[in-house]
Amino acid sequence: MSEIKKNTVREPLFHLAKRSSIHPAAAWGIRLAAVVIGFILCGAAAFAMIEKLQQNPGKIVDFYESFIKGINTSNKSFLENRKLWAFFKETAILLCISLAVTPAFKMRFWNTGAEGQTLMGVLGAIGVAFYLKDSVPGWALLLLMLVGALVCGAVWAVIPALFKAKWNTNETLFTLMMNYVATFLVSYFLVIWVPSGSSSLGKLDIQKLPVIPVSKTSSINDSFLITLIVLILTGLLFVYLKYSKQGYEISVVGESVRTAQYSGINVKKVIIRTMLVSGLLCGVAGYLIGAGLDQSVTTESVGGQGFTAIMVSWLAKFNPLVMILTSALITVLGAGAEQITKTFNVRGALPDVFVGIILFCIIGSEFFINYQIIFRKKAVDGEKEAVK
Repeated sequence: MSEIKKNTVREPLFHLAKRSSIHPAAAWGIRLAAVVIGFILCGAAAFAMIEKLQQNPGKIVDFYESFIKGINTSNKSFLENRKLWAFFKETAILLCISLAVTPAFKMRFWNTGAEGQTLMGVLGAIGVAFYLKDSVPGWALLLLMLVGALVCGAVWAVIPALFKAKWNTNETLFTLMMNYVATFLVSYFLVIWVPSGSSSLGKLDIQKLPVIPVSKTSSINDSFLITLIVLILTGLLFVYLKYSKQGYEISVVGESVRTAQYSGINVKKVIIRTMLVSGLLCGVAGYLIGAGLDQSVTTESVGGQGFTAIMVSWLAKFNPLVMILTSALITVLGAGAEQITKTFNVRGALPDVFVGIILFCIIGSEFFINYQIIFRKKAVDGEKEAVK
């Protein structure tokens, strides 16, 4: 009997197995469940950390309402609601930067430098405006600012691509370090442009992006134009990646460099060309920030969106159309965190912790989409008798 027990191997209670496939509805159900779990965990964390909730547990409802109030449309009409248009504008900028990193990521070129590339786009646009604002008409200045932003963003992206193509350098570290170089370059030009030593250039007196009139008394501000531009770019990038020859080459290089070389694809050319596309899109984002939002440049002009864009692109599985939803989701969560700060007078990074919890749950849900938990089956009667 003892020998039988020794030779009997007990199976674990459960084990993980990779899914061969999963229905899209089931996948989105898992993601939705992750969001709900994230909100529940945020409520528990808020109750534990916010003194106002501990004194009155009933106010936990106010905590959840704050996320909704973050983009509350109030009683104003759709076209006149500045808060809603600001939400569209912030989502569009984040989406544009997310589009920029997507081609490189599909190629398995881990471009962590979108922050610096976009910042260089802002610097290029504002640099043109600073030196030429009194020399050329307003509409021509806007076009020249766009050219400056595109050139600076493209150059900043192509530099690591050239090093990767020629010397196979580590693109993750290279692009990451160039973020800091871009920040110091902005600081350098601010010292030149602002002799007083101020860290801010202030708003330049330049023509803003045009508004679109809808009636004699109202018009759609530049938020609509920014959103429209980015949506057009989203459609174009989707077609480029899915249906063009260049997009096919990006996918092949991303799957296997050896396969790409064997099939006659010039991998070095694809790397440089793809990063050029990423840099140009970062330049567009920098132009929209410089010409459409700030009319100025600081070291914080991009505000960390270059890193957030990586998460937006990854959550969307590098699909530009799905990125519209993921960028909107992250913008909503950011707006909700800002509202929590106002409602509960919370300072510091606590609201960002709540956003991080929800995003962590969403990211974690991808594991359960790709893998399934298989529990141990009950032993048959014969095995039970043998063990006895």
